[in-house]
Amino acid sequence: MRLITSAFLIPLAALTAFAQPKQPSTATAKSTAGQALARPKLVVGIVVDQMRYDYLYRYYNKFGTGGFRRMMDGGFNARNNHYHYAATYTGPGHAAIYTGSAPALNGIVGNDFYERNIGRLLYCAEDTTVSTVGNTGTAGKMSPRNLLVTTIGDQLKLATDGRSKVIGIALKDRGAILPAGHSANAAYWFDSKDGSFISSTFYQNELPKWVQEFNARKLGDQFLAQKWEMTLPMNQYTESTSDDKPYESTMPGEAKSVFPHEFAVQTGSSKYEVLRTSPYGDQITKEFALAALKGEQLGQHDVTDMLCLSFSSPDYIGHAFGTHAVETEDNYIRLDRQLADIFSQLDATVGQGQWVAFLSADHGVVDVPGFLQEYRIPSGIKSYGEIGEVVKATLEKAYGPGQWMLSYINQQVYLNHALLTEKKISIQQVYELLRAALLKQKAVVNVVNLHNLGAEALPVLQENLFRNVYHPNRSGDFYVMQPPGWLEGRSKGTTHGTTYAYDTHVPFLLYGWGIKPGQTLRRTHIHDIAPTITALLKLLEPNGCIGNPVEEALK
Repeated sequence: MRLITSAFLIPLAALTAFAQPKQPSTATAKSTAGQALARPKLVVGIVVDQMRYDYLYRYYNKFGTGGFRRMMDGGFNARNNHYHYAATYTGPGHAAIYTGSAPALNGIVGNDFYERNIGRLLYCAEDTTVSTVGNTGTAGKMSPRNLLVTTIGDQLKLATDGRSKVIGIALKDRGAILPAGHSANAAYWFDSKDGSFISSTFYQNELPKWVQEFNARKLGDQFLAQKWEMTLPMNQYTESTSDDKPYESTMPGEAKSVFPHEFAVQTGSSKYEVLRTSPYGDQITKEFALAALKGEQLGQHDVTDMLCLSFSSPDYIGHAFGTHAVETEDNYIRLDRQLADIFSQLDATVGQGQWVAFLSADHGVVDVPGFLQEYRIPSGIKSYGEIGEVVKATLEKAYGPGQWMLSYINQQVYLNHALLTEKKISIQQVYELLRAALLKQKAVVNVVNLHNLGAEALPVLQENLFRNVYHPNRSGDFYVMQPPGWLEGRSKGTTHGTTYAYDTHVPFLLYGWGIKPGQTLRRTHIHDIAPTITALLKLLEPNGCIGNPVEEALK
């Protein structure tokens, strides 16, 4: 199978750009000649869940100088950075950033997907062989076992015979686990049941003392007792719509989607779930990251360590309120301050100039259809079950009763191959039948046969996106394309997951040790992030990597 990458030729002379001048007080490794090989003390990977590229500039004037702008103004900005496959969801995004691979190779084709070898839907980080560490619940039955390739952290571990420390942190389990990789010291995620950070027996059998001490602080209870107030006066949110919009979701216990937001007391197993859809989710993540820096003494060793940090709340807030909500702007103003706190602490503990950070996003997001319609831009909402029902009805009418479709998920139709073989019906026959039926439906612009992409009349760019997402055991047979601006299965708020620019175009910022300030507008891809970092560290790239280093960013 042919994988499409953003490959470009690098003249031999240009390879000298990767040579790093020896810098003082960095992590070092002895070469065979006994000379010190300079490397940064710590790599910090930052993923902002659902951060679309334009947010960097829409909110630029509201940012301080210590967070996003520190990276933008003092680092390298790949301004035309895009996803290279048609599955712009959280799990695939985190996997691709840290592996430099594609779902076609790394196996993470969605947050959930139908796994043909086991005959059911599989969650991307699911692992029924492990147990929760930190409480008695089931939220810790997770690991990176469904990820089929290595990560940056895995390569760092292999290169140092395990001496480097690699830690993953996020509210979402998949946002912590997939970046950290298989050989990480630990990954930690937030359990809404008791407001604590947990892990799994894949990594360890007991939480370290510093994690136990952090959980004992009960920050979740402190945040639940507060309101979410606006950081600025209302008239200063000039990058947002008015606060009261009918297409925004409401938080639990609220009648309207307006400030201030109060956290209604939740009962049952999700008491702390509401914190995810607030800036306090990012704040608790930041506080835990700072505790990890101290508790694990990251950046204090004779080899390079790595911290994989994902901020999940922008995704929850974006889904609920949309791309132009006051809530979204307020959260990014606050997140900017959280990043500044982290960078300041890195300067103090690791040393200014001795660490390197990169920042990207796992996917972008579409504007809320209600917002787009205010500007007469074509958009709309399609019920989630509509496509699946048309597929089932069409197949049963043509071939008789039977489970012809196994699943419809991630905009893909999964056919029952065993039944088709039994009835001697080819996939191409089914494709032609379903394509004719689905194209008659509202807001379906194409039906793509993932088995025969060469025969599809698609722009080359989109053909490549489909080619890089197709994994035979985990992908569907047909991809049902909707027009730009349309979303499926959500009456308020917004979502993501398409091949369009609003979902593929995300930030890629680099800052710190070994990074040459500047920017590029040439098209780079998510699969270029991992090889850029491993080139900086003078490591072999991850084993499923299909990208190339962004050489302009490296000294």
